[in-house]
Amino acid sequence: MMEIGINIKKIRKQQNRTLQDVADCCGFSKSLLSKIENGIVVPPVATLSKIAEALGTKVSALLEDGESESAIFTQSQDVKNGPLVHTDKGYKFFAFANEFKDKKMQPCLFMGKKGEVKKHSVSHSGEEFIYMLEGKMRVKVGKVAYELNPGDSLYFNSLEEHGIMPVSDEVKYINIFVE
Repeated sequence: MMEIGINIKKIRKQQNRTLQDVADCCGFSKSLLSKIENGIVVPPVATLSKIAEALGTKVSALLEDGESESAIFTQSQDVKNGPLVHTDKGYKFFAFANEFKDKKMQPCLFMGKKGEVKKHSVSHSGEEFIYMLEGKMRVKVGKVAYELNPGDSLYFNSLEEHGIMPVSDEVKYINIFVE
């Protein structure tokens, strides 16, 4: 998804800021930010959150493309055939409603496979809601681990260290990020 990098670069340049300045604010290297801006690396949501915070914007602004609409309708084939973001953490996701500007939440459909999702823990501003669709996964928030099955949900403060790990071979879940 080249748009993410293009949007980051556009906002950074509008603010007359250097790669080094934004990277320093985020706590990672200038090289990583450059790779993200050029579409070489697709950042996980926690990294996008740090970039958005450094740029004084929302994650949704980094994911947006095109003109704003008053309502966004997504059909099932849009998700099946649409662009999936493949992250370096091993999961992939479909971001809903990219065309909706200045949204207060970012709904995404996440998919992951046991053995492909790398063990990781993140922390970023905002809140999250996870609704489990298929499979079984473990979500650790702070020091507490939750095992989610289809139909289960979890709402938490994203400032808490958190991470996911599939327990079944494949998982599919809705994750809504509130900024």
